[in-house]
Amino acid sequence: MTCATDIEIARFSSGDAAAHLGDLAILLHACVHDGASIGFVLPFSIADAEGFWAGKVLTRMRSGGLSLLTAKNNGRIVGSVQLDHDTPPNQPHRAEVRKLLVHPGFRRRGIGRGLMAVLEKHARELGRSLLTLDTRTGDMAEPLYAALGYRTAGVIPGYSRDPVKDCLDPTTLMYKAL
Repeated sequence: MTCATDIEIARFSSGDAAAHLGDLAILLHACVHDGASIGFVLPFSIADAEGFWAGKVLTRMRSGGLSLLTAKNNGRIVGSVQLDHDTPPNQPHRAEVRKLLVHPGFRRRGIGRGLMAVLEKHARELGRSLLTLDTRTGDMAEPLYAALGYRTAGVIPGYSRDPVKDCLDPTTLMYKAL
């Protein structure tokens, strides 16, 4: 799928992710250093980012419980999002959106919206009818999710440490029925 000029969105296999580990690390590193609240705090190195992709994402992709979608611009990875569909037996209808990333130099071009559209299509193909996610309250992603039809279930104060400042940020829990 193409969402903006020269942007191509595709689902990566675990082999694709392994082959592009360095590019994925650069994307994650750039987002964290730009202040994204996605589970990491500064200082955060390229090696830390590679360790995340290799240790957390690839392992789960290989077991079949996690899907990775990427957005490329002229062959360069400029965005990604994960769909965690490794749910317990009583939740086969649900999946979780994880770590929507758009490189700071490529924001406001429809990449996040495009990644989410492909993710939702993939979730439907997997038989999922409910998506959940959490996002730092007040972040730029929160209005994007709301515009895509995600509804707020609630806000948890003091949920996670800010990636840059020494403080705790709230998170907004959201969901969407597909």
